[in-house]
Amino acid sequence: MPEYGDGRPRRRLLLISTNYAPEQAGIGPYATQIAEHWAARPEYDVHVLAGMPHYPSWRTDPAYRGVWRAEEIRAGVRVHRRRHTVPPRQTAVRRALYEASILAHGLLAPPRMRRPDAVVAQLPSLAGGVLAARLARRHRVPFIPVVQDLMGAAAAQSGIRGGDRAATAAAAVERQVLRQATLVGVIHESFTDRVAAMGVAPARIRLVPNWSHVTGPSGDRAATRKRLGWREDSTVVLHSGNMGLKQGLEVLVEAARLAPQVRVVLMGDGNQHERLRGLAAGLPNLEFLPPADEADFTDVLAAADVLVVTQRASVQDMSIPSKLTSYFTTGRPVVGSVADGGGTAGELRRSGAAVLVPPEDPRALLDAVAALAADPAAADGLGAHGPRYVESQLSREAGLARISALLEEALEQGTTPARVTRARTAHPPVVTAPVTPAPVTPQG
Repeated sequence: MPEYGDGRPRRRLLLISTNYAPEQAGIGPYATQIAEHWAARPEYDVHVLAGMPHYPSWRTDPAYRGVWRAEEIRAGVRVHRRRHTVPPRQTAVRRALYEASILAHGLLAPPRMRRPDAVVAQLPSLAGGVLAARLARRHRVPFIPVVQDLMGAAAAQSGIRGGDRAATAAAAVERQVLRQATLVGVIHESFTDRVAAMGVAPARIRLVPNWSHVTGPSGDRAATRKRLGWREDSTVVLHSGNMGLKQGLEVLVEAARLAPQVRVVLMGDGNQHERLRGLAAGLPNLEFLPPADEADFTDVLAAADVLVVTQRASVQDMSIPSKLTSYFTTGRPVVGSVADGGGTAGELRRSGAAVLVPPEDPRALLDAVAALAADPAAADGLGAHGPRYVESQLSREAGLARISALLEEALEQGTTPARVTRARTAHPPVVTAPVTPAPVTPQG
């Protein structure tokens, strides 16, 4: 085995994440930055088992179409890709086939590499979790799942046909996967009780929040608005990211219909993209933009007057939309049209950069936007909390340090959950760098 500096052997790590670079949305950027951070350290040899790039468009990247298996080096990381189905529309059956194809190809053709010293998995991919647990068990090495979301809960609230049955099946698989873990990372404290209810001892759960994976805006705001065709005297409301069922973006279509003086921009892609275009037909004040290039992304966000995050009223989610860590870097105020009490509402309050309104209520959303547009100084002051929150709580350095501490603790603990539980039940769970609440923004 290759050695580094002091003569000790390098530790070989396997990260399993269906989503990975060049994907720029969702959990792909986090998986990428974790792997590249570890690969930059001389003591680690890093491999990734990933799918073919397809998110958030739910179309396979043209560069990978027709490819069954691929192996590539990206920033020092050896990436092993396996082909899978990509459903352009979401149903319970199509989602099950998507997961099944990932699992089957991963089982038939696992990464060609020597024995790993640890296996890390990004959930909510059920297939990725099963593959990671199986490979860790086969090699008798630590298994560390990081819970970005729970598929069972997401399926129950998705609105897709057959979601309830899918939720029951997904939750059963997640329970089995998580019980096999050496340690479990969760990105928000709201996941802790739910993971514990699946049979994971609280002493094995660690808080590893996501971070802002983008840099702040650097371009001239007025020039960016001019380039995009946004008049200086217009109020621009922008949503960025996945256009899926969960987001309930119909609220923004209706808001555009009710307020023709407001420019509504939907930037991104997803399986509801064409349907939303159909609903927005004939609305001159509703604009669709493709995902912005990485170098231009935060400049486009910062050019808007208000950034929005939306969810259906039925979504009482524990997850945190990855778009928020990008939104907060821009210095623009955020309006959250989300259910109170969920992880998204909690994070918006904690940031101090947002106004919350009831979900699926276009009039309430427009009232919040109008209030911000009427008082630009107050809007700028609200938005200014975002970058401060990023600097104090969501820095890349802090986030990567937490996830590395989780890995190193698992490597020290060993492999079996039972052994870890016996060793740690007398002690409270370790929470690295606790998050300090920011000022609470009242409901709008």
